[in-house]
Amino acid sequence: MDVKLIQERRVILGNWGNLRGNHKRKLRRNANCCVAVLTGAAERGGNEETRNLNAVYRDNWFDKLAIDHLSEAVQATSAHIFAGWRSEKSGYESLVEVATMASRNLNQIKQREAMIEALQRAFPRPILSLIRTLLPQSKFAREYFAAFTTVFFAWLVGPCEVKESELNGRRERNVVHIHKCRFLEQTNCVGMCINLCKFPTQEFIKDSLGMPVSMTPNFDDMSCEMKFGEDPPASIEDPALNQPCYKLCKKKEKHMIETN
Repeated sequence: MDVKLIQERRVILGNWGNLRGNHKRKLRRNANCCVAVLTGAAERGGNEETRNLNAVYRDNWFDKLAIDHLSEAVQATSAHIFAGWRSEKSGYESLVEVATMASRNLNQIKQREAMIEALQRAFPRPILSLIRTLLPQSKFAREYFAAFTTVFFAWLVGPCEVKESELNGRRERNVVHIHKCRFLEQTNCVGMCINLCKFPTQEFIKDSLGMPVSMTPNFDDMSCEMKFGEDPPASIEDPALNQPCYKLCKKKEKHMIETN
């Protein structure tokens, strides 16, 4: 049986059965986050159990601080719909619960607006303006944003790595490959991925940092690629909107764009 091991921010591909004993012990001892995922058909309508083999995360103090900060920002932004309700959970479970509450009480447009406002609350505008001034559109800036994302945002999206792509006729390391998105894995909802992550993140980064970014989620294996320097498709043309949700999602619908 082929198994994919994702460890911290590195990816180890291979056959677990062929690893020697000392290598296995080293992996178990050092891994902050390790997940085994069966490779093969991604089975949207088939083997749902394979997709639900969730990663186990051991968040450090920085991860927990960042998760709580974003969760608080989302709750503050959506206070008018929560009517005094606050999540009693902690860590990433709290963030997922708050996001789920927003998705159930807001339409698609309002979800995106709420998340953009939450991101603006979470990241001070003076810092974003300074970054935009110091890092205008360039190969260096695109590669810097990609590297920065893999180091400082794995707590949000899970283990990821920088990859190359071709942009303007030359190769750049401007792509972040997320092996299995933590948010999509935990929410198990295509609509929440699109409306509370993909669209608001693309818009926030472009407006705040002046950097276009296109996010392309793969709903079969829950991976995602962020390509800095590339404009995303127009909202009404984005293929992600035609994706049906997972079997375990209560909405079970296509997530077409709303105009109001």
